[in-house]
Amino acid sequence: MLLADVARTSEEVAATSARTEKVAALARLFSRTPPDEAPVVITYLAGRLPQRRTGVGWSALRDRPPPAPEPRLEVREVDAALEGIAAVAGKGAAARRKEQLGALMSAATEAEQSFLLRLIGGELRQGALDALAAEGLAAAVGADPGDVRRAVMLGGSLGAVARALLAEGTAALDRFRLEVGRPVLPMLAQSAKDLDEALDRLGPCAVEEKLDGIRVQVHRDGADVRIYTRALDEITARLPEVVAAARELAVDRAVLDGEVIALDAAGRPRPFQEVAGRVGSRLDVAGARETLPLSPVFFDLLSVDGRDLLALPTRERHAELARVAPEHRRVRRLVVADPADEATRRAAREFQRAVLERGHEGVMAKALDAPYSAGRRGASWLKVKPVLTLDLVVLAAEWGHGRRTGKLSNLHLGARRADGTYLMLGKTFKGLTDAMLEWQTAALRRIAVSDDGWVVRVRPELVVEVAFDGLQRSTRYPAGVTLRFARVVRYREDKAAAEADTVETVLALRGAGL
Repeated sequence: MLLADVARTSEEVAATSARTEKVAALARLFSRTPPDEAPVVITYLAGRLPQRRTGVGWSALRDRPPPAPEPRLEVREVDAALEGIAAVAGKGAAARRKEQLGALMSAATEAEQSFLLRLIGGELRQGALDALAAEGLAAAVGADPGDVRRAVMLGGSLGAVARALLAEGTAALDRFRLEVGRPVLPMLAQSAKDLDEALDRLGPCAVEEKLDGIRVQVHRDGADVRIYTRALDEITARLPEVVAAARELAVDRAVLDGEVIALDAAGRPRPFQEVAGRVGSRLDVAGARETLPLSPVFFDLLSVDGRDLLALPTRERHAELARVAPEHRRVRRLVVADPADEATRRAAREFQRAVLERGHEGVMAKALDAPYSAGRRGASWLKVKPVLTLDLVVLAAEWGHGRRTGKLSNLHLGARRADGTYLMLGKTFKGLTDAMLEWQTAALRRIAVSDDGWVVRVRPELVVEVAFDGLQRSTRYPAGVTLRFARVVRYREDKAAAEADTVETVLALRGAGL
C-alpha cells in the first residue's frame, strides 16, 4: 500500500467532525489494506509509530528536502526506514539519523512529508484514535464493533486484530480471549477533582490507595511466571522478587493487575523515578535487587484457575483476590457502601488523609458493580490526586510544529532565585488551548530578546500557573530536579515576576517527598 493512501485518509478524517464519516473513511482504507501491512497502517492512523521512539528530535525535522513529484513510497518501505532510524546508536547517532530521515523525506511527496513530520513529531491529531480505528476495522469486515473492541482488549494489539480480521474475516474474533501468558491492555481511570465528586459519581464503591509505582500485569501458570508492563512489554527477567512473590500466591493459574513499588526503611514509598530506573535496568539485576528491592501490590484479579473474571463486578473480583493473595500483597482499600451517609464520607476522607500521610499520591475510587474493561478509560474508575501548582516565569518558548506551526508552544519555565534571577526547571506544551497559544505567541514576541528560528528567548516577565504531579531528579536542569507531568493552568497576569515561586519553595516540595 502506498503511504499516499494513508496520508490522504488521514486528511479526510481530520477534515470532518462527523464520527460516521471518519469511520467510513477508515473502513474504505482498511478494506484495501493487505493483512500483513494492517498493523502498521492502523497504528499510523491511530497517531503512533510501531517503533514508539525513533530518537529523532524536532531539530532534525526542521529542514525538509525538496519533495518527490509523484507518490511512490510504500508503507512497508517507510516502516523499514523508521525501524532503521530507531536502531541508530553510538557516536554520531544524531547526524546519521538526520541523514537517513533526509533520504526518507526526499522520496516523499509534499503531502506525505507533512504526514510523516506530524506522525514522527507526535502531532498527528486527526481524531482517528484507537476507538475510531477499531470501528473502521469492524465496518471494513462487517463485524460488530463491540466484538472488535473486545478482541483488541484481549489480544493486546489493535494491529494484531487487524491483521487477523483482514486475512480471515470475522471468524478470527473467536481466537481472541483471555489467556494466561498473553497480556491484555489494562483498565484505565478517569479523573475526579476531589473525593466527594468521585463518591457522587460512582455511588457504592471501594476507595483504594493510588500507588506511584510501575503498573504490572502478572501471569502465573504453575511455576511459570510472566510479568508485563502497561504497554505489554515483558519484563520478567528484571523482577525476580516479583516472580518469587507470585509463586507464593494460593493459586495455580492466574492473571493479576497491580503495581510495583519500593519502600524505604520507614515504610514510605521511594520516588517513582527510582522505581522506574530499577524496572528499566537490564544489567546486574541481582545487584539492583539488593540496592532497591521491589514489591508487587495487587489490586485486581482478571483470571483464576481457568476462570475469566473480567465480566464479574469489582466486589466479586476483589473477593477472589483476597482469597489468593495475602493482605500485604493487596492494596489497602475501604468499601464505601453508602456514599450518601455523612459518617461514611468522613471515613472515606480519613482514609484518603491517611494514604497521603503515608506518602502515596492519592486514591482510586472504583464502582463495586463495575466489570474490568480492559484497555478502556472507563467512568467506573476515578483517580483523585491533590493538585500541585507553582507560579513560574516563562524564560523562553519554542516554535511549534504540525498544527502549532507559527505559534510559540513549548515553554521554558523558571523559578525565582534570591538574587532576582531565574533557574530553569523544565519545559511544557501541555494544557495550552488554541486561544492560549494565540495569546502567548503575541505576548512573548513583544518581550523577545532573541530568536534563532527555533527558540525565542524572552525577558522574564510573564508568570504562568503550572500544575504538576511531583518532582523528579534531573541532571539536565541546574536545580537538580524537574517537574513531573507539568501542564499549563493559566497565565497570571495579576502577578509580577518578582512574585513567582522561588527555587527554595520548589526544593522544599522535594523534601516533603513530592
